[in-house]
Amino acid sequence: MVVSNPPLDLSKIAAPMVNQSDLPFRILVRRYNTSLVYTQMLLPDRLLNDQEYLEFHTRGLRDAQDSPVVVQLCGNDPEVILGAARKVVHKADAIDLNLGCPQDAAREGHYGGYLLDKKDWPVVESIVSALSKSLPVPICAKLRLCQNTPATPELGARLETAGASWLTLHARHVSARRRRQGAADLAQVRALKQRVRIPVVSNGNVRTWDDVVRNRAETGADGVMVGEALLANPCLFANVTPDPVVISLEYLDICRKHPDAATIQTIQTHVRHFVDHQCGRRPWFTKFRATLCRCESVDDIERLLRVRVQRWRGLEPLVDGDEIEQDEDLRTEDEDPTRREATGLHDIFAAFELID
Repeated sequence: MVVSNPPLDLSKIAAPMVNQSDLPFRILVRRYNTSLVYTQMLLPDRLLNDQEYLEFHTRGLRDAQDSPVVVQLCGNDPEVILGAARKVVHKADAIDLNLGCPQDAAREGHYGGYLLDKKDWPVVESIVSALSKSLPVPICAKLRLCQNTPATPELGARLETAGASWLTLHARHVSARRRRQGAADLAQVRALKQRVRIPVVSNGNVRTWDDVVRNRAETGADGVMVGEALLANPCLFANVTPDPVVISLEYLDICRKHPDAATIQTIQTHVRHFVDHQCGRRPWFTKFRATLCRCESVDDIERLLRVRVQRWRGLEPLVDGDEIEQDEDLRTEDEDPTRREATGLHDIFAAFELID
């Protein structure tokens, strides 16, 4: 088992999230007290065989503003996973094995949360062992509850023996249909913590900073990992609720400084989450979501936020008067009730295409 020097701070971790753990978002949450970030789950076969995929997901990785960072991999073949890890280890402070992904692709490919059955434990142990013995960085694993829940601490102990430096437990069972079936069973995090000697991170049941404090107190975990709640509020670990437009503009500014590190779709999704967190029940949110989807650039999104969203919120636009005057279409649409009604109906229909 490799130990980081200095040790990584596991207290407040941003979870790996598909298409949402991009470099600009990782930089943003670090500004607000996140101690460690993960990349999204990366596919070993593509890291080995798709140069464009490799370059995109390592762009800016572990640069000055993106360290420390954990690279998460998935799979069920020790040699393939080790080969992929060697492609990225120079840009990682640790390598994580995904043992929790509930997606259909994971079930079909037999990886992620579908390796938790006891018959697959030898494979999982061999992967962790191969990584731990071959790489100069710590190896960790993020897992869900075994279907036989009491077996989870036993698996954790075996992963520790295989060379894992820490474990993260999302204390729910795997379900391809429902990613979250009820509340996470935090008692199982405590049971795992009591069984192993390595650090344990708790994942689940966090929406606010108070939940973070409560989670650690209840589980005895060494840290808390947060996913979707950070998408809504990237300042959660700082116990701050930011203005949705201001935090969106901060994120867009990071995107400009790191071009090609996030797709326009990823950027749109982040901004939607930021605004939804506080404004999702406002009557104009459906129109905002549809208009955001039609934006083709960071500049388009910024104008939407600075002018239209501010107006919808009953606030002054965050641009000078000359710039507002130049945008005649937006001004007319926002001020003409007839056009507003027609556009609203159009956007309601358009929004149906955006439902996840």
